[in-house]
Amino acid sequence: MIAIGGTIGTGLFLGTGKSLATGGPASILIAYLICGGIVFTTMLSLGEMAAFIPVAGSFCTFAGRFVDDAFGFALTWNYWFNDAVSTASDLVALQLVLQYWTTTDKFPGWALSLIFWVILIGVNIITVGAYGEVEYWLSLLKVITIIVFIIMGIAVNCGGNIDHHYIGGENWRLPDAPFVGGIGGFASVFVTASFAYGGTESIAITAGETKNPTKNLPRVVKNVFWRILLFYILSILLIGLDVPYTYPGLNSKDTRTSPFTIVFQMTGAHAAGSVINAVILTSVLSAGNHALFAGTRLLYTLAVEGHAPSFFGKLNRNRVPWIAGLATGFVSGLCFGSSFIGAGQLWNWLQNIVGVSNQLSWIAIGITSIRFRRALERQGKTHLLPFRNWTYPWGPYICVVLNTVLVLVQGWSCFSPRFDGVSFVSYYIELPVMLVMYVGWKLVKRTHLVRLDEMDLVTDTHTAEEKERIVEGRGWKARALTAWRWIL
Repeated sequence: MIAIGGTIGTGLFLGTGKSLATGGPASILIAYLICGGIVFTTMLSLGEMAAFIPVAGSFCTFAGRFVDDAFGFALTWNYWFNDAVSTASDLVALQLVLQYWTTTDKFPGWALSLIFWVILIGVNIITVGAYGEVEYWLSLLKVITIIVFIIMGIAVNCGGNIDHHYIGGENWRLPDAPFVGGIGGFASVFVTASFAYGGTESIAITAGETKNPTKNLPRVVKNVFWRILLFYILSILLIGLDVPYTYPGLNSKDTRTSPFTIVFQMTGAHAAGSVINAVILTSVLSAGNHALFAGTRLLYTLAVEGHAPSFFGKLNRNRVPWIAGLATGFVSGLCFGSSFIGAGQLWNWLQNIVGVSNQLSWIAIGITSIRFRRALERQGKTHLLPFRNWTYPWGPYICVVLNTVLVLVQGWSCFSPRFDGVSFVSYYIELPVMLVMYVGWKLVKRTHLVRLDEMDLVTDTHTAEEKERIVEGRGWKARALTAWRWIL
């Protein structure tokens, strides 16, 4: 359920409004198709590694283990900050969603964010079971909502709306549509799409706390394709058909109206808009819950690997890294606390930062996957893979190249028609920060590129042969094997 609905949140429900307004219906559909293909290929690469070596740090740990310790250090800190900012962006989004019912002068949005901020931290530091239970039901609600939206979106387009008017492709033929803003508008949609897809790769972080990861992680990866196809692409297509890019409030600094809410309003049902907006509210919480979970595990991994103070690695009696959870939640609180500058504007900046961070993570996963497979071939262990990325070798290379291009060109809009310094920083601040962290750790620790024949492909490895021995083991043999695995 986390794979299917755990990462569906503000990016899809709220961010698509900005994408539609700035890029138009064709730009948003093409951008989401391209990003969807990148994410699916990335997940195949990541699933291959995570099924073979299921650890809590996932691709961040793999980066240090298969490439360079400095690379893993920079990537993990970057992705931890990404998760903390993602949680903050979801808390800010709560204020935007709330504006559907009331204005900020009647009920301060930050108060709602503060309440749910405390709830999310509590859920994540008590026990992993509490996180899983909350995420399961919130994910189920999102899945049902999107399925209903697809049905309603088709009905609205075919004439089941207030005006009883067949819409068809009219919104694609509006002035300046279907590509709005030219190349700048098209390029700017990619960071929003990356933000929407972001978090999909963090599913593998649950490998360290998942039963039978060798079997379950490949299932997760396969589910990603259908989630991308059904939930994202169909939803984006219907939004572009039903909602004109000129609809007021889609890209305002003060308010943000979800296209999902607009489509439900078009059905004419009096309470439809409020119902879907309430569901979006729970989806925002689910996304924040997931980001906080992932960020907590990453900070724990940093502590365990000596990349952060050791006290972040302390566990409570339920084996949950509670100090790491509190620290991640604290940083999230600082970010959303600055929403006094305007929730809409702040959410734009946070969305850009998280989107670029996601793309950098996808680049890192591609590089790590290439190194991982080359080491398996060098050491003659390719046959031990419980799950194989069928797109290798071209898949990871394409992901690295495409994501690199997107990171460089998607900030086009901040240069035209006039230079926007703040937007420029939100688009590109991640690049020098990650570079400085990489070079700094490399100089201090004198790390080096891990040689293929020296790469650790044994520790924490789950192979098909080992699984068979566990199943067939009886009595003291099975217990001894389990103990040996724990020692390793």
